[in-house]
Amino acid sequence: MSREVREWLMLLQLFDQTTHEDRLDIDREIERRTGIYCDDAIRRRLISEQEFREIVATILNRKKRKRKEVILETESYVI
Repeated sequence: MSREVREWLMLLQLFDQTTHEDRLDIDREIERRTGIYCDDAIRRRLISEQEFREIVATILNRKKRKRKEVILETESYVI
């Protein structure tokens, strides 16, 4: 996991809302968008604070959708 991502999450008070897996997904998304290692991208300011917040929100929303799908699948088996 990226040191810079961890620091930004702490500074923005988002760290407690994420799991280790979420943070790895954030790292991968930054690397996908910039084409370079996530720590380097943050140091070079290739990712703005707003873009970082959007990435975090996307990852967290994706997790919520997956959880909702699992619940719906489980409920359909109960019927």
